[in-house]
Amino acid sequence: MVKLALYVRLEAKPGQEAALKSFLESALPLAEEEEATPVWFALQFGPSTFGVFDAFANEEGRQAHLEGKIAAALMENAETLLAEAPVIEKVDLLAAKVVA
Repeated sequence: MVKLALYVRLEAKPGQEAALKSFLESALPLAEEEEATPVWFALQFGPSTFGVFDAFANEEGRQAHLEGKIAAALMENAETLLAEAPVIEKVDLLAAKVVA
């Protein structure tokens, strides 16, 4: 059961919207490799505003994700893709329905 989550808000640099969208779409296979990340969504809120929402059963899984390949790749490309540093919020889930 998922109990914890991360919500990450990303603002693309002007002219990098398509590149950030592509980056997030290409991260799905990496998320699928993470056994401790049963829920992962890449989001687009508007033309330049994106996000990631993922959920975990425990703190170890959440921390592993923060130290994983997706986070590393994002930070490696942050200067090129992002207008500002990612806003990372740790979230406690009150209720969840996940159907696979």
